[in-house]
Amino acid sequence: MGYAELLMYVAPPRVTQASEAWLQRTLELLGATRADAARLDLPSLWLSPELLFTQTCGYPLMTLLKGRVRVIGRPVYQLPHASGGNHCSLLVCREDDPRQQLEAFFDSRGLINSPDSNSGMNLLRHRLAPLQRDGRFFSAIRYTGGHRNSLLALKEGHGDLAAIDSVTWDYLARDHSEEVAGLRVLGSTAQGPALPFIGPVQLDEEGAARIRTALNKALIELPHIAAALAIREVLPATEADYQVLLDYQAEAENLGLPEIHP
Repeated sequence: MGYAELLMYVAPPRVTQASEAWLQRTLELLGATRADAARLDLPSLWLSPELLFTQTCGYPLMTLLKGRVRVIGRPVYQLPHASGGNHCSLLVCREDDPRQQLEAFFDSRGLINSPDSNSGMNLLRHRLAPLQRDGRFFSAIRYTGGHRNSLLALKEGHGDLAAIDSVTWDYLARDHSEEVAGLRVLGSTAQGPALPFIGPVQLDEEGAARIRTALNKALIELPHIAAALAIREVLPATEADYQVLLDYQAEAENLGLPEIHP
């Protein structure tokens, strides 16, 4: 028995339902029993010695979790802005905002889901770094607690620009969700590896391969679930695949933007 959760993408509803079905079938193939993780926050889940497997963000993988978990694999999405095991962030603003170039958003109000987010902060920092002046780009920033919260804050006028994980945006846009109505994509960031699946640090390579095989077998067995998630397969992956995210951090620092702050 152990913890197994897929919590990184929870909208629209059919994605949540498909993730749960994928998870349940994978556990059946592994012959594993799932423990209740409701009381755990994400860092506690990621670092629990009772973890079976879960998904995390690439930037925490290389900071908070570096050397403390085992990378199992990364998904290959088949979405407009995510493919080949990679994804990006989309720079999103209101549809009626007259500004057409990122440079024009200097001194605007930025919305960030979390300071430790790769898609919401790290990739955005890398994209903004060449445009910074005196170590800043925004006149104000607001942490929203989630990408969908950032979308809502944009719509409500609490900020002007946000970097939204492309898988999150593509899922919502695919289903014509009201959450993206009235918003538009201004541009995109550099690509990075898709969010990794991880297990506990004591998991060996054979164990990681077994979980990855079960994840892939479940996708083959449940083609409607694979279609709902737009996942073709789970590729093998290691921490080294995510080093590029720290390289992006270093590039931003070298260009004068070590942090996003007003």
